[in-house]
Amino acid sequence: MAWILVIVSGLLEAGWAIGLKASDGFTKPLPTVLTLAGMIASFILLSIAARTLPIGTAYAVWVGIGALGTVILGVIFYEEAVTTLRILSMTMLVAGIVGLKLSS
Repeated sequence: MAWILVIVSGLLEAGWAIGLKASDGFTKPLPTVLTLAGMIASFILLSIAARTLPIGTAYAVWVGIGALGTVILGVIFYEEAVTTLRILSMTMLVAGIVGLKLSS
């Protein structure tokens, strides 16, 4: 169950990271509220998962999922570039996340 919480909190992290851009520096009310709600929910879920998981592994996986999700959402919503180096870097990020999960 703790790993599911880490995954969901990582996905929320990607959402609030994209929300930072959508909120335009916290000047747009709805994106700002959604971003802050995502932040709070993400931190709460991670903190609950950290009760039973090693914090270093849980945090690293959380950050990795958030970073990977943010890149993917940036490509989808903001037409950010998809380059060979970017794809290679995302692949290495996934390998790191899987490695950390398997090592705990």
